[in-house]
Amino acid sequence: MVSFLIAAAFFVATLLFIYGLKRMASPVTAPSGIRVAGWGMVIAVAAAFLYAFDVRPAASEHLGTNFLLALVALGIGVAWAWRSGKRVEMTGMPQMVALYNGMGGGAAAAIAAVELYSGNAQAYGFVVTVLALVGGLIGAVALSGSIVAWAKLDGRLNRTLRFNAQQLVNGGLLALAALFALYVLIVGAGAVPTTAITLFFIAALVLGVLLTTPIGGADMPVVISLYNAFTGLAVAFEGFVLQNPAMIIAGTVVGSAGTLLTFLMAKAMNRSVSNVIFSNFGEEDDGSGGIEGSMKSVDASDAAISMYYGSKVIIVPGYGLAVAQAQHKLYEFVKLLQKQGVEVAFAIHPVAGRMPGHMNVLLAEAGIPYDIIHDLEDINEEFALSDAALVIGANDVVNPAARTNESSPIYGMPILNVDYAQQAFVVKRGQGRGYSGVENELFFADNTHMVYGDAQKVMVEMIEAVKSLGNG
Repeated sequence: MVSFLIAAAFFVATLLFIYGLKRMASPVTAPSGIRVAGWGMVIAVAAAFLYAFDVRPAASEHLGTNFLLALVALGIGVAWAWRSGKRVEMTGMPQMVALYNGMGGGAAAAIAAVELYSGNAQAYGFVVTVLALVGGLIGAVALSGSIVAWAKLDGRLNRTLRFNAQQLVNGGLLALAALFALYVLIVGAGAVPTTAITLFFIAALVLGVLLTTPIGGADMPVVISLYNAFTGLAVAFEGFVLQNPAMIIAGTVVGSAGTLLTFLMAKAMNRSVSNVIFSNFGEEDDGSGGIEGSMKSVDASDAAISMYYGSKVIIVPGYGLAVAQAQHKLYEFVKLLQKQGVEVAFAIHPVAGRMPGHMNVLLAEAGIPYDIIHDLEDINEEFALSDAALVIGANDVVNPAARTNESSPIYGMPILNVDYAQQAFVVKRGQGRGYSGVENELFFADNTHMVYGDAQKVMVEMIEAVKSLGNG
């Protein structure tokens, strides 16, 4: 009877995971999708308490202690997640996602460590041991790599750390981890080679650090989705080790979704995943590269008036909008334009912001209607028909150098065609470069004017300017 209840619970949890993920495909149904998947996780966790003692009878020897430790861990995790989830700002969302990716990979690595140190994996045979080792390797890399990504996104690690023969060192660490894994396999169930297991995990953790430290900030969205795929894959492997079907299916779904997202985002940057991991993209260039023209500034009120008397305005949000928390003021400004009869649309680049879907979440938080938010391929041709384009905090995704400058690190990356608009207004705090360190040719174009200042204050000035026109 217990086995039937466990199997039924895992089956229901799996259905809820898949259905919840399906609903997350649309911004309209995403909140309910998250709740559905959350209930699936509650059911899976509840079933796991029964599962541990039904499938692994040895665990019943310490029934009370195991339950107590599990409940304490759950309590700490739920309390911390609830508190941090409520308090996190939109600018901190990428860091949180990176941290959660790392925790998932760390959990998978911890399961592998427990099974290997206890000898359970070796006792269950060659295949289970291989899965435990592979899952442990991937999970440990995802853990340490995600922590580095979090440190970069949070401003705690501001440099891309590179050294000569770094790829050779990384290859050596991977080979070393493989040798320790091979030794564990050869020893088998006859003994527990604790030293080899420890060195295996140390090599994997160091590999994750060295893989991530050279990657530039502009590649962080791809890195986050890649480590998300790693985490899902590691969880699926450890699900086989624990004979837990919910872990297998959930991990496979997360791994496949993360892998697909990673390739889609890499394609949006016109680069391969291997190029993201092994190239030196993100290093700052040494100057403007001979860009002709000069930056021209304009007051926020003048820019607002120009858009107010236009017929079509396209807005390109970027990370600067999230930093300033100006999305609500932006929507207020948009509603004033719409009341005047101006057609307003939003253009979202796949890698805008610092995590996948960052800008979509930001705009949804402000209540901006989904039907005026468009992806790059759906709106790019509209820029040439627009009276004005308003860029707020975006940089590399609107840089014409991606089309014209073959020596630029971002050459070939699809961009939003802001430079095709009749006028372009760029809201920016200063004259610094973007997260990738590449100078933006758009800022020097004849039809571009810079609106310097914090996006929140700029939007307030634009609102006041438009309201004064309405009052007049």
